[in-house]
Amino acid sequence: MDTAIQNYARTHTLRSPDHYRVGPFTVRHNPGWELKFANYAIPNQGAEPTAGEIADLVAAFRGRDRLPRLEFLPAWAPAVEPALLAAGFTVENRAPVMACTAGELLAPKPVDGLRVSEPATDAEFTAAAAVQHTGFGGEGGPDDGEIAWLRAASEGGGVSALATVEGVPAGAGGCSAPVDGTGELAGLAVADAFRRRGVGAALSAWLTSTAFDRGFGAVWLEPGGPDVERIYASIGYRRVGEKLNISLDPA
Repeated sequence: MDTAIQNYARTHTLRSPDHYRVGPFTVRHNPGWELKFANYAIPNQGAEPTAGEIADLVAAFRGRDRLPRLEFLPAWAPAVEPALLAAGFTVENRAPVMACTAGELLAPKPVDGLRVSEPATDAEFTAAAAVQHTGFGGEGGPDDGEIAWLRAASEGGGVSALATVEGVPAGAGGCSAPVDGTGELAGLAVADAFRRRGVGAALSAWLTSTAFDRGFGAVWLEPGGPDVERIYASIGYRRVGEKLNISLDPA
């Protein structure tokens, strides 16, 4: 599963229109979205970068006004983490990776007044992106990149979702198109007013179930913390590995 997940992430990076290569790294660059989680590098499998190649990578990030940052499963390229640490990078966290297959998905508890559907109109995509924007700490309206990400998920063979409670936007998220049957659930956010009411579990289950209906064999995700991990575990997700998030603070 580790290899399938990392292959998925690297393939999607190569498919992104603004990606670029620096030595043994592929960088997912999002020109319309400065969020650090939307801009990161992935090493080639088995990469052994030199100090010069890492310096070139840092310069490429900074030249595009982005935080030098990588996301990858350490077993994919064991020599990369020591090389990054030697170059001054700091580990942000070692995030658990969870996955679910169709036979493992469990039904969530019902939420009164909840409706989950795929955005179809400009207003619905904007409403969904707005929930994500504020849910991840943004201010004001959503970035163009957030709206584009949701549209790309829906139009590229994946799925996006907007959850409402009594007509009020309450949650959003998506699953990008699968690679060899494996897809990622990402960008899931619940509006402050609707947290701790089961919206996150119901939204996650809807996205996962819809992905399976569209031919996904497995869905993986990176939970944001222990509480969130328990929510995903309650609908059938299980730990399958660990992902390294590592970056170089601005000098």
